[in-house]
Amino acid sequence: MRATDTIAAIATPPGKGGVGIVRISGNNLDAFIAGICGEKPLDRYAVFTPFLDGARQVIDEGIALYFTAPRSYTGEHVLELHGHGGNAVMRALLARCVELGARIAEPGEFTKRAFLNDKLDLAQAEAVADLINASTHTAARAAARSLTGEFSRRVNHLVEELINIRVHIEATFDFPEEELDGILGNAVQNRITQLRCDLDTFCRNARIGAMLREGLTVALIGAPNVGKSSLLNYLAQEEAAIVTPEAGTTRDTIERQIAVAGIPLTIIDTAGLRDAESTVEKIGITRTWATIDRADIALLLLDIHDTGHEISDENIAILKRLPEAMPRILVYNKTDLLSADALTAARQNINTSYNQLICAGIVLISAKTGAGIPELESLMLRCVHAAPATENTFLARERHVAALTRALEELNDAKAVLHQERPLPELAAEHLRRAQEALAQITGAFSADDLLGEIFSRFCIGK
Repeated sequence: MRATDTIAAIATPPGKGGVGIVRISGNNLDAFIAGICGEKPLDRYAVFTPFLDGARQVIDEGIALYFTAPRSYTGEHVLELHGHGGNAVMRALLARCVELGARIAEPGEFTKRAFLNDKLDLAQAEAVADLINASTHTAARAAARSLTGEFSRRVNHLVEELINIRVHIEATFDFPEEELDGILGNAVQNRITQLRCDLDTFCRNARIGAMLREGLTVALIGAPNVGKSSLLNYLAQEEAAIVTPEAGTTRDTIERQIAVAGIPLTIIDTAGLRDAESTVEKIGITRTWATIDRADIALLLLDIHDTGHEISDENIAILKRLPEAMPRILVYNKTDLLSADALTAARQNINTSYNQLICAGIVLISAKTGAGIPELESLMLRCVHAAPATENTFLARERHVAALTRALEELNDAKAVLHQERPLPELAAEHLRRAQEALAQITGAFSADDLLGEIFSRFCIGK
C-alpha cells in the first residue's frame, strides 16, 4: 500500500437498499470532485448533486459530503457519494472513481490510514471492526466504549506508571551496590506491587471482554433421547431441532446462537453417544466428538427419570474422554416427570462425588418447562470465570489478553529480581521495558508491520 494513492470503495453492504455510499480518500481529490460532482462542495456540508460519468451523463444523483484533511475519518481528504443503493449504480460510481485515477481500497484500508495518520490508535481501530461485527447489544456497547478510547486510556495509564518506575530504577545504575537497598526500598516495591494488582485486575476484565467478543461454544452431549434437542430448542426459543420419542433422531450437529448475560453462546446439539449400528448414526457420533474438541464447555445430559440418580459407567466413560481442561456440567433433565416429593428426594440423593469428573457442578432442569435453566446459564458462565457484562466492560481481543499476560509476567519477574538478597536493577529494568513493550503493542505504539497487515485484512472492504 502506498500512502499517496487515492483509494475508493463501496462503503455499504452489497445488495439493494435505499442508500449506497462510495467513499474516496486521498491527498488531492480535486479531479474526482470536478469529474463526478462538477462543483466542489463546502467542507463538511451536504450538497445534493448529480453524479456524472466521463461523457457528463448522469449516473445517479444524491448527496456529496466533502471532508478536508485532517478533519476526516482517515486524516486525508475524503469525499463520500451517497446515492441510491443498487448494485449497478454503486459499481458504476466506483468505476468512475477508478477511471479518474483511484484504486480499489483493500479491506480495512480506510481505517488503517486513520491509524497511520494518528486519528485512532490500534485498539480503537480494532474496535471499529468489533462494533460492526458485534452479535449482541452488550457487545456493541462494549465495542463503542473501546472505540471512544476507554480501553486505550487504561492501557496508557499502566504504561505511564511503568515508565515512572523504570526511571526510578534506571537512575540507580551508577550507584554503589551498598546503597541499592535504600534506594530500591519499600517505596519502589510497593509501587510495583500496586501496578501488578492493577494489571491483574485489568487482565481479568480483558478476558471477560474477549469472551464478550468471541463468545463461547457449548456442546450438548449424552446418550440418545435424554433431551439435548429439547434443551437446544428451549435455549434458542425456536424449534431448531426435531424432537421425537424415538432415540437417535439427531444425526448431525445443529447450532444456534443465544446470549447469556450479554455473552454470546453458540449452543451445539449433537448426535446421541452410544454403540450405533447405523452408518449414518456412526458418522453423526464421529462429528459429535469433533464438535466437542472445539467446544469451550460440555453439558452432559442425563434423564433423571431413567437413571435413578446414578451416573452410568457409559457416562463416566464419556466424561473421562472429554479434554482434560474442558469445563463440564452434569445436567439432570426431565424433572417435570417427577412429583414434588420425588424431586426433593432426587436433589438429596444425587451423588455429588462426581464433581471431580465434571468440574463445574450438577444442575437439575426441565428442558420442557424451563425449570432450572437460569441456574444452568449462571453455572455455564461461572465455570469459565465469566462475569456478566457491565457498563464498565470493554471489548478486548485475544491478542490484548496475551499482551497483558506477558506484561504481568515481566512485572512479576522484575519484582522477583529486586526482592532477592542482591538486587539486580539492570535486570529489573529490562523486565519492565519488556512489560512496557507488551502493553504498547495493544495500542500500536509498538507494532510490527505484519501484525498490522493481519489485523486490517480482517476488516470489511469500505471500512
